[in-house]
Amino acid sequence: MKKIILLAAAIMMATVNVNAQDGYEDTKHEVAISAGGMSNSQWIDVLEEITTVIVGATYKNEHFFGPISAEYFYHAKNWLGVGAILTYGQSSQDMYLAGTKDGKATNTYTTLMPAAKFNWLRKKYFGMYSKVAVGATLRHESIDSDDPQEEDYSNSDVHFNWQVSALGIEAGSPRIRGFVELGVGEQGMGLIGLRYKF
Repeated sequence: MKKIILLAAAIMMATVNVNAQDGYEDTKHEVAISAGGMSNSQWIDVLEEITTVIVGATYKNEHFFGPISAEYFYHAKNWLGVGAILTYGQSSQDMYLAGTKDGKATNTYTTLMPAAKFNWLRKKYFGMYSKVAVGATLRHESIDSDDPQEEDYSNSDVHFNWQVSALGIEAGSPRIRGFVELGVGEQGMGLIGLRYKF
């Protein structure tokens, strides 16, 4: 009887160890990649285009790439993760003055933001959370003129930026999960991505 109890205890301990290795409770780190839409930088581009209409400039063939984000969080507590988010976006459009193509404008946005993630539902296969980040964006603007008499323009500046995701939902395995977020900021009003926890 004693041998059976010891064998059962050994099997239970082995099962607990396997579950701990495959489970969710021991994950402290996470990395993620995501793509979003309607970021702060996109809104800035739209507002700038509206203001340039006053001087007779118009834009066509507009394209926006991103925002694409990479993020890392360390979970100091089950409910709290601290880390950082790196985001990249680019816009380009043809510029027209008085109906004539004048050149091509390109803006690139690279943003680094310290961040915090608040898990308010943390389960093995499903989670819900909120996220807040505050940082700075390096914006590089360039205009390639079609007129050989005009010089090309280039300028860089740094400005404040942020992200608030009011609702994030993640689902999948204990280690790899897909996620969606709704919020506002440089990562976008909506984003979708993939997360790895270890």
